[in-house]
Amino acid sequence: MKYSEKVMDHFMHPRNMGSLVQPDGVGRVGNAKCGDIMQVELSVHDGVIDDVKFKTFGCGAAIATSSMATELVKGKTIEEAMQVTNRAVMEALDGLPPVKVHCSLLAEEAIHAALWDYAQKNGLEIEGLRQPVEDIGHHH
Repeated sequence: MKYSEKVMDHFMHPRNMGSLVQPDGVGRVGNAKCGDIMQVELSVHDGVIDDVKFKTFGCGAAIATSSMATELVKGKTIEEAMQVTNRAVMEALDGLPPVKVHCSLLAEEAIHAALWDYAQKNGLEIEGLRQPVEDIGHHH
């Protein structure tokens, strides 16, 4: 399996790994089939994601997609973060092998789950945001 240099870089040197002291939103998603679990924590001030951390239990592609997804939402508004799709994550990483595409879906879902948690805690309606599912299947 061939990974791009960017995937390898984000796997070997993940950005934003860890935990926030008091996150404003936490999203945790997993895929029981492959065993990957991702948690994303957001810090939001004045509608802008000013900090984001992740913890991922999974393969190298899962770690790389988590790292890149957090980079893509950092400094963005909630609305802009909603636009971060698995496709955007894959493109930013210069692609993923087909068998690893589900990792980018997991990263997108983890971001959306954290945004959902933030919206719930603050009584916000975020257009296009839906309640996250606990287990992301390969059918997604």
